[in-house]
Amino acid sequence: MSKILKEFYGVGILFFYYMKYIILIGWPLLLYGLEYKPNIIMDILWVYCLALVTKDLIFRFVLKRSHCDAASQCHTTSGKPKKP
Repeated sequence: MSKILKEFYGVGILFFYYMKYIILIGWPLLLYGLEYKPNIIMDILWVYCLALVTKDLIFRFVLKRSHCDAASQCHTTSGKPKKP
């Protein structure tokens, strides 16, 4: 059971990592520009994507944090610490 939940979690992360901006911009464009019928599922996804983008902006500009901390050496290309 936990493997299935981890699978759904991974799929959700990948889906929203790539699709959040497309959904955030595209759904209002389809709804108001091309006169699509309102859909409650897409409305919920749009609000969730708005929350994710807001969180990303707050982390990047207000808190000035990254998903990579300074001690993990993820900013170097070789992974090895540079010697002075």
